[in-house]
Amino acid sequence: MNSNEPIAVPAAVPSQGRTALLLLLALVGVINYADLQSIAILKPLIERSIGWTDADYGRVVAMFQLATALSYLWAGAVVDRLGARRSIPVAVTSFSIADAAHALARTTGGFMLARIGLGASESLTTPAIIQATGAYFEPERRARMLGWINSANSLGAIITPLIIPTVAFMVGWRAAFVLLGIAGLLWTAVWMVTLRGSQPMDGGHARVVRPTARGYLRLLKERRTWAIIVGKALSDQVWWLLLFWTPDFLHRTYHLSVRAYGGPLAVMYGGSMLGSIVGGWASSRLVSRGMGAVAARLAVMTACAVIGFALFGVPHASGVWAAVALLTIGIAAMQGFSVSVFTLITDVIERERVGTVTSLGAFAGNMAGMAVVWLCGVHLAAGGGYAPFFDFAAVSFTLAFAWLRLMLPRRDFGNS
Repeated sequence: MNSNEPIAVPAAVPSQGRTALLLLLALVGVINYADLQSIAILKPLIERSIGWTDADYGRVVAMFQLATALSYLWAGAVVDRLGARRSIPVAVTSFSIADAAHALARTTGGFMLARIGLGASESLTTPAIIQATGAYFEPERRARMLGWINSANSLGAIITPLIIPTVAFMVGWRAAFVLLGIAGLLWTAVWMVTLRGSQPMDGGHARVVRPTARGYLRLLKERRTWAIIVGKALSDQVWWLLLFWTPDFLHRTYHLSVRAYGGPLAVMYGGSMLGSIVGGWASSRLVSRGMGAVAARLAVMTACAVIGFALFGVPHASGVWAAVALLTIGIAAMQGFSVSVFTLITDVIERERVGTVTSLGAFAGNMAGMAVVWLCGVHLAAGGGYAPFFDFAAVSFTLAFAWLRLMLPRRDFGNS
């Protein structure tokens, strides 16, 4: 392997400190996905207030994806320069302000601008979390920790449909966005107090890499970089499709109201949480039993790719709960796959480049998600259905696994 081998310097953060770190990183996921999913949950209310169409909604979401994706081109370099301890609060503070700004929107264009600001600021979050995991946790624990952190995204997706509609009906959808912004600012204050003076496992002496065009070109010549970029593009688009269009699918197909989303989406994202936790646990378990880190991640991906075929059946389900069951299985597979890819980055990429490569992969995943989300809106506006999109989602994990297996150098498979 490379510079991500276990580092001999003792961790400056004690075990209880690492527990607090894990909980805070997980809470970022809860807030982050409440931000992301709120637009899908509140779509009917905002639609009546602002007057947008399905195509308008697709464009708003697509521009959010584009802003996020383009911002990833510099976000990873910023994270590598600042370090996770400083870059995460910068990210949370900025996306909290952008979240609250949604309340000012009076037109589709105004709402789109707020959404673009949210996407640009949230781009720092993912590389910072991956870098922090690599810096504070040993290789045999990283997948398990990322599984818990990633599952928090699903917890946010569970909480959002249960709480946000009630808040929106009580105080209005604009106030719901303001409250989400306040939650993020409170998190920043807790982070600054909790991690004051902490250091990663190397004592804070990891080599600092300043972002340069030459550095990017060097990374883009690496097979490992392209393995991550294309693997993320193929697999991440499934998450964005399900995140932004599942509520509409349930409304359009089974005539569920905004208030009725809660139960089905809670079950679905409960499966997502389980997929993250089990996927991370299985990978860490295989490594602790002596399997190479890369081989362990790919073994979990194989299982997830097979399970993901359940998405083929979603458009043909006999009822709402049959569809929810298949969606739950599919999104659990997606999250298990995602945890494995994220952990793989810390296994095969030098520590000082983890943020940048994570951002390049996230850029590709967001661009692919943007395309799928936008095309879905256009397709539905033209009178089409969801079947082609669920079919492609079902095979995406298999395609991503095949690409990763092909592109990773053979010598990586001996890494432990």
